[in-house]
Amino acid sequence: MRRVYNVILKTIGWFIVVSLSLVLLFKFVPVPITLSMIGQAIEYGELQYDWEPIEDISPELAIAVVAAEDQLFPEHFGFDVEAIKKAIKRNEKSDKLRGGSTISQQTAKNVFLWQERNWIRKGLETYFTVLIELIWGKKRILEVYMNVCEFGPHVFGAESASKAYFKKTAHALSRSEASKMAAVLPSPRKWKIVNSGPYVQKRSAHIQRQIRQLGGISYLKALN
Repeated sequence: MRRVYNVILKTIGWFIVVSLSLVLLFKFVPVPITLSMIGQAIEYGELQYDWEPIEDISPELAIAVVAAEDQLFPEHFGFDVEAIKKAIKRNEKSDKLRGGSTISQQTAKNVFLWQERNWIRKGLETYFTVLIELIWGKKRILEVYMNVCEFGPHVFGAESASKAYFKKTAHALSRSEASKMAAVLPSPRKWKIVNSGPYVQKRSAHIQRQIRQLGGISYLKALN
C-alpha cells in the first residue's frame, strides 16, 4: 500500500513538473502542434498551420474573437461564472450540451488537452487555465488562441485561415473578414468562412455590432 502511495505521489509530482515546464516554455515559444492538429492531419492527410506573433495578426481578428467568444476576457481570471451558470441551466433543459468556456479555457484545452468532454478533462482544463492566467497573461493567451484554434478542416491559426480563405496574410484582415472567421469558431467543420450560409452571415453581422458596442480595437489595448 505504501508503495502504491509513493507511486501516486511521484506521478503527481512529475505531472506538475512537466505541466509547469510546458506552460513556461510556451510563454515564449510558439506551440509546435496540438492533439487536435495531429488528429486532423491523420484524418485529412494534411495540416495547414502557420504561427504568427500577435503583432502580425490584424487587431480586427483579436477583437472579433473576443466579441464572439468571450466579451469579459480582459476582466475575468480565466472563468466567467455567470456564463457557466447559464450553460448549466441550458443543459438541464436540453440534450444538446453547450459550454460556458472562456477564451482562456479554450486555449488551455486546445494546447494541452483533448477535445472529448469528460470530468477528467474539465478538471485538467481548470488546472491549466489557472496556470496560463498566472504565467502567460491575457495578451499571450489571446495570441496563442488565435494561432491554434481551428478555422476549418485541417486549417489551424489565423495566418493559415487568412491565406486559405481570403488569399491574404492575417495582418491584412478587414473587420468583415475577421468577423466571418470568428463566426465559425463554435463549429469550424460545420460552417464555412467563404460561401457561407445565412447563419454565418447573420452571426458575422452580430459580431460586428458587438465590436462597435465594445468600442472597437481600443477595447483590447490594455491587455498585458
